[in-house]
Formats: sequence, structure tokens, C-alpha cells
Amino acid sequence: MTKEKTNVESFDLDHTKVVAPYVRLAGVKEGEKGDVVTKYDVRFKQPNKAHMEMPALHSLEHLMADRIRNHSTKVIDLSPMGCQTGFYLSFINHNDYEDVLDILEKTLNDVLAATSVPACNEVQCGWAASHSLEGAKSLAKEFLEKRNTWHIVFTE
Repeated sequence: MTKEKTNVESFDLDHTKVVAPYVRLAGVKEGEKGDVVTKYDVRFKQPNKAHMEMPALHSLEHLMADRIRNHSTKVIDLSPMGCQTGFYLSFINHNDYEDVLDILEKTLNDVLAATSVPACNEVQCGWAASHSLEGAKSLAKEFLEKRNTWHIVFTE
């Protein structure tokens, strides 16, 4: 099968060759004033083989987006992938990959300790009925149990 080249790094990634779970550097952008943004592909599930159920993914997103900022002031964003297999995590002026892994580990341990999902209400969330704290904890536990697989070096 021939794949069409796009303007999106993740679309040009051969999803049949990656092995999840992993944390992969997906891109680096330098701003006009010298700021550097690094984007990571934090892949929880094997593409086209498994996915995160939406209520669990949604709660995990809320928990991680909130808790990760306790461990770094350099986080720009944590966003779920539409394919429901992982998240994109962006930092500004922070390119220490090992530290990113440590930040993720601390954040996911925070998820395991959570007793509620932050901003899980109609005022703060666009689909407040779709949440699962236990599902989020299960995903976090599964990802943490495979911590030794997160480190990935990709050459294309």
C-alpha cells in the first residue's frame, strides 16, 4: 500500500511499525524569538489493534492535564489523539527526554491516587456525563506497569 505524504507528522508515521506503549519525540519547532516547543507522542495502545474507551480516556485526560502541571511549569498542552490510542504532550523550552518520562511517571502515579476527576461538571467540561475515574486509573496502571517500554528511539 502506498501512503500519501501529508503535512501532519503523525499521519506520515507508519502506524504498522510502532510498538506501544511508548513515548516518542514527534516534533520540535523553534519560534522566531528562540523558544523551542517539543511535542511527544505518548502512545498507550497499539494502533489499529486496541484503543482507550472514551469515558476512561476523557477522565485520564482531565487528570493528567491537571496533575502534570504540578511536576513541570514547561507544559503547554496534553491532548488526546482522535484515534483514542494516546496523547500528544507539548513542552516549551524543555527537551530533556528522560525528565519527560519522569514527569509522566509522577503524573500517572497522581492519577492512581486520585479520588475524583477534576472539572467533571457541566460548567467546566463539554461532555461531563462521559467520565470514568476507575477507567482512567486502570489505563494509568497499565501504562505504568510497562514503564520499561516507554523509551523509544525512532529512525526512519
